[in-house]
Amino acid sequence: MSQSGGGLSRLATLPLLQRLVERGKPPLRLIGVARDHVTGSKTRGEQLLAGRFVSGGEVVELAGLNWGSIDPATPAGAELHGFAWLRDLAAAATREKGAPLAEDLAGRWLLAHGAKVDAAWAPALWGERLLFWLAYAPYLLSRRDADYRSALLNTAARAARHLAGTADEAAPGLPRITAWAGLTAACLLLSSGTARLAKAETGLSRALASAQYDDGGLMSRSPAEQAALVDRLGVLRAAYAAARHDFPQGFEDAGAAALAALHGVIMGDGSLGAWQGGNEGSRAAIAALIEGCGFRARPLRNPRGWGYHRLSALGTILVIDAAPPPARKLTRSGSASTLALELSDGQQKLVVNCGGPGPHASSLPEGLAAALRTTAAHSTLTLADTNSTAIQPDGTLGRGVEEVPVTRSEDNDASRIEASHDGYIRGFGLVHDRALSLGNDGKEIRGLDRLTPRGRKKIREDVPFAIRFHLAPGVEAVPTADGLGALIRSPGAPPWNFRCRGAQLGLEESVIVDGAGTLRSALQLVLVGEVSHLGAEIGWQFRRSS
Repeated sequence: MSQSGGGLSRLATLPLLQRLVERGKPPLRLIGVARDHVTGSKTRGEQLLAGRFVSGGEVVELAGLNWGSIDPATPAGAELHGFAWLRDLAAAATREKGAPLAEDLAGRWLLAHGAKVDAAWAPALWGERLLFWLAYAPYLLSRRDADYRSALLNTAARAARHLAGTADEAAPGLPRITAWAGLTAACLLLSSGTARLAKAETGLSRALASAQYDDGGLMSRSPAEQAALVDRLGVLRAAYAAARHDFPQGFEDAGAAALAALHGVIMGDGSLGAWQGGNEGSRAAIAALIEGCGFRARPLRNPRGWGYHRLSALGTILVIDAAPPPARKLTRSGSASTLALELSDGQQKLVVNCGGPGPHASSLPEGLAAALRTTAAHSTLTLADTNSTAIQPDGTLGRGVEEVPVTRSEDNDASRIEASHDGYIRGFGLVHDRALSLGNDGKEIRGLDRLTPRGRKKIREDVPFAIRFHLAPGVEAVPTADGLGALIRSPGAPPWNFRCRGAQLGLEESVIVDGAGTLRSALQLVLVGEVSHLGAEIGWQFRRSS
């Protein structure tokens, strides 16, 4: 990309770019530049400088990039069109070194999409684009080319006017929040937008209220989206500081609550729990977000709508999904994971869920990605190989879990939680109840899974069940001779002993999607048995050997 500066000069002479300049009006200016305090990925930034945009398993060559060929509806296309990669470029290059590439790509984008409202003008994309254009304006406006500078700023101003009428057309949840956050940042930092600030703030408040539970968690229940929510609000917070405006208390509270909910699903190694079709993500990115977002909060341990309950003691962390799956209108990657758990000891993950591609580009086969959303791909009980919540052929969630009552208690010996779900009542007349306790020394987890008859439906013949504990990659298990236990060894923690009663223990292969979206082989403990119309009770225990 060493010729990118020359390429930009040629682009700036094209009539189309000149037509993006609003002649006869006072020139637009930036009131300030939001300072993004979240450090990007230096590795990804170096890849950009080398002429490659890498997203999951996809690589886009940047030399002479034709933006018209980049579909903004795909995960990689949306990421490229959103310009959040400017953060990674800044992590790897000074403004002098990185600006030629940033300006060349922005100039090409203006030529392809600046003069027409098309798919690249989707409200959520413009919200993200404005947040990062304004935060990294020094990289985009480094040259003294007046036509290019005016074209970019005027396009941003037109985008703000466009968002003022279309932000609520974005999908509910994070996309709508992003659209309104981008508009709010533009109203703060573009000299033409201050009159719309009150409308933007009202729209953002409304979007947050409709998407965020009162405990701070997003209604999509996606940890990856939760991290993005904290990020969006953090960048917006910086925009308020740059404009020398007080950050509204409602947004401050929403950001702190969002961070607390995010903390609640972070395991001992600093990665995310694998919930709702996502994976553990990048530990470095999560650490940078927590450090730089500007909010401070303690982990949410006893949530309401967010649903991920957290038990912790002396380095042992246990998280259980104790809520129904998200509503179908809020996600297309919701999973049948109710009552699944994840477990870590210090920085070593022990029990996990299989995970999925999350929001980023992935090379996983479509059929496998769908299978990773099933109940069997999570560390919980599956009855007759049936999902606790149906996953429809089109990928949306169907009927299943509707109610998950939860009780929680703590004393001098242990922290305890008991939750149940009704996902198997309609098909089998059985309720699944899971009781967990974590000793206050962090050395013992006791679990009890019960299937209890309820409702009019009665099964006529015994039905098979399986309770799975998917082990993290690198964790080994050696079954005991009696078929009721196993010794669990890992690279980063002392050995743990597992025992069970009421079922037979087996060891099977499994797969886990890591933070890069790559499939990795793993093992799973599988407790199998049969349940009659009278119900069943299966006890199990993890105990650390030291």
